[in-house]
Amino acid sequence: MAVWIQAQQLQGDALHQMQSLYGQHFPIEVRHYLAQWIEGQLWDSVELENPQDELKAKRLLDSLVQELQRKAEHQVGEDGFLLKIKLGHYASQLKSTYDRCPLELVRCIKHILHSEQRLVQEANNVRLTPSGRHQQINQTFEELRVSTQETENELRKLQHNQEYFIIQYQENLRIQAQLSSLSAVPAEERTQRETSLQAKRATVEAWLTREANTLQKYRLDLAEKHQKTLSQLRKQQTLILDEELIQWKRRQQLAGNGGPTEGGLDVLQSWCEKLADLIWQNRQQIRRAEHLTQQLPLPGPMEELLTKLNSDITDIISALVTSTFIIEKQPPQVLKTQTKFAATVRLLVGGKLNVHMNPPQVKAVIVSEQQAKALLKNESTRNDSSGEILNNNCVMEYHRTTGTLSAHFRNMSLKRIKRSDRRGAESVTEEKFTVMFESQFSVGGNELVFHVKTLSLPVVVIVHGSQDNNATATVLWDNAFAEPGRVPFVVPDKVLWPQLCEALDMKYKAEMHSARGLCDDNLVFLAQKAFSSASINQEDYRNMTMSWAQFNRESLPGRNFTFWQWFDGVMELMKKHLKPHWNDGAILGFVNKQQAQDMLMSKPNGTFLLRFSDSEIGGITIAWVAENPNKAGTVLYYPPRSKQSVFGPIHEPMHGSPHPVDGYVKPQIKQVVPEFTTPNPEPSSGNPTYMDQAPSPSVAHPINFAIFPPIDPMMDADGEFDLEDTMDVARHVEELLRRPMANQWDGQQS
Repeated sequence: MAVWIQAQQLQGDALHQMQSLYGQHFPIEVRHYLAQWIEGQLWDSVELENPQDELKAKRLLDSLVQELQRKAEHQVGEDGFLLKIKLGHYASQLKSTYDRCPLELVRCIKHILHSEQRLVQEANNVRLTPSGRHQQINQTFEELRVSTQETENELRKLQHNQEYFIIQYQENLRIQAQLSSLSAVPAEERTQRETSLQAKRATVEAWLTREANTLQKYRLDLAEKHQKTLSQLRKQQTLILDEELIQWKRRQQLAGNGGPTEGGLDVLQSWCEKLADLIWQNRQQIRRAEHLTQQLPLPGPMEELLTKLNSDITDIISALVTSTFIIEKQPPQVLKTQTKFAATVRLLVGGKLNVHMNPPQVKAVIVSEQQAKALLKNESTRNDSSGEILNNNCVMEYHRTTGTLSAHFRNMSLKRIKRSDRRGAESVTEEKFTVMFESQFSVGGNELVFHVKTLSLPVVVIVHGSQDNNATATVLWDNAFAEPGRVPFVVPDKVLWPQLCEALDMKYKAEMHSARGLCDDNLVFLAQKAFSSASINQEDYRNMTMSWAQFNRESLPGRNFTFWQWFDGVMELMKKHLKPHWNDGAILGFVNKQQAQDMLMSKPNGTFLLRFSDSEIGGITIAWVAENPNKAGTVLYYPPRSKQSVFGPIHEPMHGSPHPVDGYVKPQIKQVVPEFTTPNPEPSSGNPTYMDQAPSPSVAHPINFAIFPPIDPMMDADGEFDLEDTMDVARHVEELLRRPMANQWDGQQS
């Protein structure tokens, strides 16, 4: 209900926009009397393009009708009588309107709620930032509206004066005809009438001469005003299309790397529709001015001026139409053959220009990078596509409740792909394609015909899931470092390390669904790995660059995988097994062997940390301090935190066990990773090892720390676990962290 309360406080144009959302399709009275109920429903949980959600939509419709009927029944008294009848009528009306298409009701209400939120947000933003760009755009629209109305008034005045001029011109012709007919009139009468007619003719001709000059001045003044309006329209269109729309497309591209959702498309559409309306009004005015000029030719440059104006205004509207044919929902950028995928294209000015009166068809084809370059240069290509897409034709549909004209491709599938010759060391997962959407339609009763095309973000085509890792690297690099207006699909070969850090952090947070991204220490660790450096100073890496080859073409020193493959393995490990524990801060992760040893050297027995394996993709290493690897002890978390804060969310208190005297859980309560227990325990040599528990801290023993055991059959030469064992470790760590632990740990400090 909070949104509705704020919506009622809107003023001016925002209030009119809010009121225009309602009508017979959804009365504003229903919104008012059921405001709290409407805002409390999960409308966004219904997927409009999923037929299986029609049952959800039907239940929401039935609930809405029931709420209306219940509201109507509670109305009493004289004042409530009419409202009772009205609400009952609305209940029947909505039931009959949407009973066969309940998803349309959901679409309508979602559009209303989102539009109200946008209007309220814009109103608040305007109050907070009155000099912002959005206010500047809206102010310019108001100026354009006023200037367009002024030229309309001037045009009507010109038309009125020209019509009166033509009447007087006809009067002058009539006088001349009368003078010509005086030869048949007697001499005395002829002289008298001739004198009168000649005087009248002189007066009319003098007026016609003055008025012709006035008309010509009016025409020139009107043409000058149209030139100024067109100049202002062009600037406004450049601001919206070349800045706001480009920024939206950039946000859409970064969203492919895990950036925030693009949003703001409805605002862009409202601006583009205002542009289309103003451009079309001015174009009609110019054409009427041309008609007046043809109706009454006068000496001067008007014909050339109007021809130029008509050409300019046509160019402006052509640029608007072709630029607002956009991809609202991009196809997947890693596209596997023989796999269903979807996309949505939208024409932002389609509703305003009535394109839906003759719904156009949109076709999707996949083209290579070279073909995309040729298309942008308007060069012909030998083949129209580089593959075959099934279900690649779709008719644009107009949604009256939202005012959008769009085509939803729901079941496309790439049947085959034709690859080009690769350059040098380039692999198939570095080859970029794009899905091109094209259509043709007319506006103004076939007056103008447009052939529009738009290209998707770069697509990497794979045939097997094993290629996904490297294909994702290509997409991430392109999304992060593509320049607006580039030649398809040129990206820099090397970038500054801080730029890459920003991209990796964005991707990591998106995969973890968490605000906990990569901290400065994590980024230093990654820089050490990427550049084979030992420096711990972040400033040392600020001006260093990383090339694409270093990122995902050349293996790391001494390894058989690239920097990206290692990093992607970490994300996969966290996402599939340990995401909650990363988000809780229980996993340190980005720590090398020496750092782990330094951190744990002075810590008590039982202190452990989790770090990502250096030698295996998607592996995790557990390092802890243990005097005797075969004797259980207290588990302490590094860095030091209370046990309750670490283990509280993932353990259940034990019931019925006696409270220990010394405050520690008895040794017989253990957490054991079976694969790492020794069948025949040997007395401890005093050197603590990985994956073992220490005795209770209540038993005092001197602590000797050596982070790697001399020989461990489960570790490789570098002291790391083998891949299969490492994945087992990940599962056991997850199990370890989930097992119940005693509530006696509460309040103890690790």
